[in-house]
Parts: sequence; C-alpha cells; structure tokens
Amino acid sequence: MAENLVIVESPAKAKTIEKYLGEGYVVKSSFGHIRDLEKKEMGIDIENNFEPQYIIPEDKKKVVKELKEEVKKAKTVWLASDEDREGEAISWHLYETLGLKKKDTKRIVFNEITKDAILHAVQNPRDIDVNLVNAQQARRVLDRIVGYEISPILWKKVKPALSAGRVQSVAVRLIVEKEEEIKAFVSHPMFKVVAMFYTQDGKSLLKATLNTKFETKQEAQSFLEDCKNASFTVSAVEKKPAKQTPAPPFTTSTLQQEASRKFGFSVQQTMMVAQQLYENGFITYMRTDSVNLSDYALAQAKELIAEEYGQEYLKIRNFTTKTKGAQEAHEAIRPTLLSRKTITGDNYQTKLYSLIWKRMVASQMSEAKLEKTDIKIEISNNPHHFGAQAEILLFDGFLKLYSVSVDEEDEQEKEENVIPNISQGDKLNLKSARANQSFNMQMPRYNEATLVKKLEDLGIGRPSTYAPTISTIQKRDYVEKRSMPAKTRDIEVLTLENNTITETVEQENYGKETNKLAPTDIGTIVNNFLVNNFKDVIDYNFTAGVESHFDKIAQGEEDWHAMLADFYAPFSKEVSYADEHSEKQKGERLIGVDPKTGKNVYAKIGRFGAMIQLGETSDENKPLFSSLRPNQSISTITLEEALSLLDLPRNVGSYKDKDIVAATGKFGPYIKWGDLNISLPKTLDPYTVRVEDCEGLIEKKIQTENIKKDLPKTIAQLEDKPIELKYGRYGLYLSYNETNFRIPKGVDAFSMSEQDAIDIVQGKKKATSSANSKPLRTFASGAEILVGRYGEYIKYNGKNYRMPKGIDSKTITEEDVENIIKK
Repeated sequence: MAENLVIVESPAKAKTIEKYLGEGYVVKSSFGHIRDLEKKEMGIDIENNFEPQYIIPEDKKKVVKELKEEVKKAKTVWLASDEDREGEAISWHLYETLGLKKKDTKRIVFNEITKDAILHAVQNPRDIDVNLVNAQQARRVLDRIVGYEISPILWKKVKPALSAGRVQSVAVRLIVEKEEEIKAFVSHPMFKVVAMFYTQDGKSLLKATLNTKFETKQEAQSFLEDCKNASFTVSAVEKKPAKQTPAPPFTTSTLQQEASRKFGFSVQQTMMVAQQLYENGFITYMRTDSVNLSDYALAQAKELIAEEYGQEYLKIRNFTTKTKGAQEAHEAIRPTLLSRKTITGDNYQTKLYSLIWKRMVASQMSEAKLEKTDIKIEISNNPHHFGAQAEILLFDGFLKLYSVSVDEEDEQEKEENVIPNISQGDKLNLKSARANQSFNMQMPRYNEATLVKKLEDLGIGRPSTYAPTISTIQKRDYVEKRSMPAKTRDIEVLTLENNTITETVEQENYGKETNKLAPTDIGTIVNNFLVNNFKDVIDYNFTAGVESHFDKIAQGEEDWHAMLADFYAPFSKEVSYADEHSEKQKGERLIGVDPKTGKNVYAKIGRFGAMIQLGETSDENKPLFSSLRPNQSISTITLEEALSLLDLPRNVGSYKDKDIVAATGKFGPYIKWGDLNISLPKTLDPYTVRVEDCEGLIEKKIQTENIKKDLPKTIAQLEDKPIELKYGRYGLYLSYNETNFRIPKGVDAFSMSEQDAIDIVQGKKKATSSANSKPLRTFASGAEILVGRYGEYIKYNGKNYRMPKGIDSKTITEEDVENIIKK
C-alpha cells in the first residue's frame, strides 16, 4: 500500500509525474474541478455575505468516490494542481470535499514537470494559499452574478437564450466598435512619387521617394512638369549605427499572438498544444504573464549559446514584465531543457516547441547591429525633396536564430534599397519619375491574436481567461470569423520619362481578409443594449479595475467579500433600472419597398438569426422570409440584395418528371424533389445549384428511402432476443436489448450472417480496416476523441457521442465536450 497519494488535475500530468516519484507514491487525477457553483440556480447566497453554494456535479461523483477510497489508504495526501489561482482553488476544493486533515495534507507546486522540479516541490511543501483561493472565488462569484442577473433582462428585452458576461461583453464591445470605425471609414486617394536617378558617374541607379504625397492628380502632374527642368543634388548623406534587440521570452499572450502570425493557430489551439507540451515535461507552465527567467534557465542559455554560436552572440539579460498585474514570481514560457532542440510529437507540437525554444534562446543573444543610411536629394525648382533609405546588416546577432512577426496594423512599408557609392554635393540625373495613385487603408479587423493583445493592453482578463473568452463569444454567435476575398480597383499612374509625361490606368487588389473577427447582428444588438443600460459593467476601465481588485485579494491586501459588496450595491440598482425602464430591442430595420408588390422589406433578427421579411406580420397573407447569407448584415444589406434573397424557393429544373426546388429552412439550404427534402452540402449554393448537381443527391436519397422501407429487419437471435438491422441518422446499425451497435467497416450489412451479427453485439467482430484506436485527445473529465467508422466521435463513461459538424477535434474545448454529452 502506497503511503503517499498525489492528486493532480489531469491524467496526462499524472502519468508524467508518477514515473518521477517511483515507489511509495500513487498519482491520481481529479479531472479538473470536482466542485462548482449550482447551475440551475445562481448558486450564491447574496444575503449571507455572497457565500458560494458549491455542489459536486453528477459526472464528478464517481471521481470523488474513488479519490475518497484512495485517501483512506494513504498517510499523506499531496495536492499538486497547477500553481495559478485556478489550480489553488482546485486543491482547496479537494481538501474540503475529501475531508482532508491539515497535518496529513501538503500542497506542492512546480513550474515544470521534470524530475528535479517535482522532487524539489516534494522537499518544499506549503499550505494552501487561501488568498489565491479567495481571488479565484471572487472572480467566479462576480462573473456568475453578472451573467445571472443581466441575462434574463436580455431574454426579455432582446431575444430569448442570450447571455452576458463581464469579460466576454467587453471583448464583443471592442469588436463592435472596430466594425463601426470600419463602416465610418472613408478612403481618400493620394499620389505618391517615386523616382529613379542615375548617379553622377552614370554607372548606377538610385531609387528615392518624394517626402510628400499629393491629394490630386493635377498637383502630381504639376510637380512632374517641374521635374522636367529641374536639377537634382545630393544635399545630405547621413550614416548612423543602429541596433535591434531581441524580444523577451513568451508569455501566454505573446505566444498566442506569435503562433497565430507564424502558423495561423487559433488562440484555443495554441493553448491546447502548449498544455500537451507542459504535461509531457517539455516546457514550463503555459499560463503566465511574466517574462522572468530563472537562474537555472539563464545558465542553460549561456552554455548553449557560447558553445553553438560563439561568445560574441551571447548577452545574458533578464526582462521586466510591463503587463498590468503581472506576477514576477512566475516564469516565462520556456523549454525545460535547452539542450533538447527538437521533440517527438505531432506537427503542431513540434512547431510550437521549436518556436518556444528559438524565442527563449534568442532572448539571450546579442543585438543585431546595423548601419542606416539616409540620403536627401534637393530639387532646384521645388521646395520638396526626395529621400532614400537603406539598412546594412553588420552583425546578425539574435537574427541568426529568430525574428518576430508583426501584425497588419504594425506593418510599415519597407522596400529593399541598395545605396550606390554616393557623396554630398553629387549631381544626379533623373531617369524616370512615377506618380502612383494610392488610397489610405482602413484599420484591419481584429483576429484572435490581436484581440488578445488589445485585452492585455487594456488590463482586461488574465492569461487563463483569454482563450475561453474568445471561444465563448464565437460559440454564442456574438462574433464570427469572417474571410473576405480581395477587391479590385483602378489606379491612375503618371510617368515622366524622356521628358514626356504619360497617363495609364492599372489595377490593384485590396481588402482581402482571412479569419478576422466581426460582430454578428445579434452581437451588435446585445452590445448596444448593454452599452446603453450597463455602462459600468462593460466599461474598459471598470473591467480592468476589477482585475486589479482580484490581484489585491490574491496578495492578501483586500477582503473578497467586501470587494463584492462594493460592486453589488450599484450593480443591483443598475439591473433594476434596466429591467423597468429599458426599451425592448426590435433588431429591425426597414430597408425599403418591394417595387413588385408594394410591400415593406425589413431586415431583422428572427428566432433562427438574421433574416429578410417581405410584408407585415399583421397582413392577411403571411409575410415571406429568407435568411441572410454569410458576410451580410441587417445594418448594411441593400434593398437589391434583400430582394435577391427572396428568390428562394427557386425552381432549379426537372428530374424524372418532378420539379427540383431549392430553398432554405431551419436547418440550412436544401432541395425539395417530390415528397423528399434533401440537405445541400456546403459546396452547393441554393441560389446557383443546377439540375446536374442535384441528380446524385436525389438518387442517393431514393436508395436510402428504399433501404428504410425494409427495416427494421431481424438478423439473428441472442438469448431469445432479436438482433435487428435498423437505419438511423448516421446510417445502418444493429440494435439489441435497447442498445445500439455500429456495423464495423468491411462488413456488408445486407449479407452479414447470423454469427456476424452476434459477434458484433458481443464485441468480437472488429472493423477489417485499421481504424485509429488510439485517442486523438483526452480531456480532464476522462472524455476521449476517437476515430471510428463514421468519423470522429467522443467516448465518455462507456458511451459514444457523435462529433457535430463544424467542430474541429484539434480545437474543441472541455466545455464544448460537456455540452455535446449533455445534449
């Protein structure tokens, strides 16, 4: 019997730790939190000093029972959950629920899952930090109060089944305000002049740009006319040294941003992969806002850089965290062992590990040394001047290993330029000058990574909240990822060459966006309602201020009950006032009048989302409805676009003497052929689908319906009960004793023998092809994602759950999995 029981929050972490502790230790997992607030009620006794009312969820009762049995066998219980506030709360809940005694319980924390770190933690245990627990409780309680009290008002005033959240609502507000900026943006044309000069000896060319832009074509043309008779002189040549300093090692936020820029990872995906790397002992804890590095890490870096790159590339430095509320006691994200340059893992893991390794090593390397050259060229008959710039890399330093990517809004127009041998006073001869029409560009929408950066800059949220917040606002359909193809526009070009000015028209692409965050119509309506009625709750400074209160509670400088009381007094008044006095939001816009029928055309929010309505609900004839298409909004859709949506239902043509009608319904686009309704795949558009596109879909549906006519069909008998072949949502399957069984791949359902059916039911017959029996992912709850005959599915407590369409197994969250299981 093991004398020591170690409890961690995840099975993967348990496996790694157990191999380091050896005999005398049993390591078990709590599969995350074992207690939570009551879900059906608020779960908070406001009158009793905001006392939380915790329950053990149904799916955790078995885990708690097993842990209690293990506690009885052990002399000492070691609580080894993560070192952040959430981890401290997990340990506290375990202590309370399992009925542990202080003298027999030790709390251990570690920043990395390595043998040295684990053994060091065991040698240096501590008590549960109640201040950290209280900070977590304060956040949980405050967020529950906000959501529980505002959400019913949204149901009443906007639309049923909506929700609000303290941080999520602020994130939506940022995205809505960005969209309003974009809508208000007006692009202005300008003309930029770039010239090519021959050097004084006529052997080399120099490219230079005018120091101003012209607002009109006439101004640009007038300038080029001046250039015909002008002389050009180099009035200044300035060379100065410059340096580029490496970025600090990663925090949670900067890792999410860089993984997005370099690999296109979503925020959730980055955290999922980083968690795997941490639990396998490859990197330090991945939820941190500190850029601090331990002496041990710095010593590793010093040895590696000197040996691999040479002493001239080494410059040990320790960075200071500037983020509001950052905890310097924590460490930045770094490899646990710098000598391990690569790891064995999947493509996502190896990519992210390499990024973390390079960033950490580069942070301890020398600056890159550059020489910058600036040249100024005077124009004899004009006050403006041309300029040319160039950079020469003298010493690459950290750039030998790593360079930081930038976001769109931080991109600067850079052109590679080679400066020939040139001196002050040199006379230059103009070869050509080109005035290109250009347009100022709107600020880009946020993507997931730039939204994280904005939240961090405002002091809103913490490393553990960024990914869940961004996941939540998309899952609740307040925000969507939007991709826009490039548009094309004409640009005017004036070219001066051989003393002649010519005019041409060229084309340029602009406005392309990929996976940018944009508010949905319902997201905009909810945001506007909250801004008008709950100014404090979604005020940026207020939300950031709440975070600072949580930080003070974590440091023992503020009482969490008092903090909640100070918040609740004005908040409850705001809730009451909004409930009584706020206006109901129609979410409706009159677009115009249909010229054919003379009826009003509205864009509005309906039960199933944004839609167009032709006619009034009070009319004797029911109005016509049609859903908006992707990238359309009730605030911007035109009358012409709205009327085109009403083209559905649309007669596509005829097949086997029956009409094919394309339409959209509750479950999306479909075609109707006779009595059959057939869903259209995402690749087919109901507005453009052709008869030949529909033929295969119809034949497949006919075949399915014919099969269903002969079912259910008894295949065999087992213990006097029938084994039946049935047809369900996902195709053919066997049913026995009120239990369903998938038919393994390679087995023909219509020619299977009685013994085949019995073997399938008894679990003896497997698929003939090599299905992937190893879980793709394992969650803290014990749920697994596996691949079966019909694709990916979730397995939990011996039951299988189909993976819904549109859900990516690589990025699905624990909360998503729980929701699928419950549904």
